[in-house]
Amino acid sequence: MKSRKEVMGVIAQATASTAYHRFSSVQGFPVITDGVLALAETAGCFWWLDIIGSYQHDKRLCRDFQVWKLEVDLAKRSAVVVGCNDDVEVIRQEVEWTDFPLEECRVYLIDGVILLPGEY
Repeated sequence: MKSRKEVMGVIAQATASTAYHRFSSVQGFPVITDGVLALAETAGCFWWLDIIGSYQHDKRLCRDFQVWKLEVDLAKRSAVVVGCNDDVEVIRQEVEWTDFPLEECRVYLIDGVILLPGEY
């Protein structure tokens, strides 16, 4: 686990991707960009990607464009994962414990690819 500053640096540097990466062997799970891979490795948050992938069967989610937010209560070290169709919340999952260093982080899922906003 890296510091808040290091994780913010990874996010800031993610402006394009040269490849997609499979992070799970589960069929139907999305792939991730270089930036998301760097974020997951730096912040140790592959679990967040697993949560996103696990909801892809949910018919409430739009297949074309999803927004996924990780909202962290740094004092309690807990979080909430929120899945949205654009800005409309359709999924909410509590996470009892996390050491993710940012109060909030957001990724997009577009046509089966998870990417950081800077890579959009």
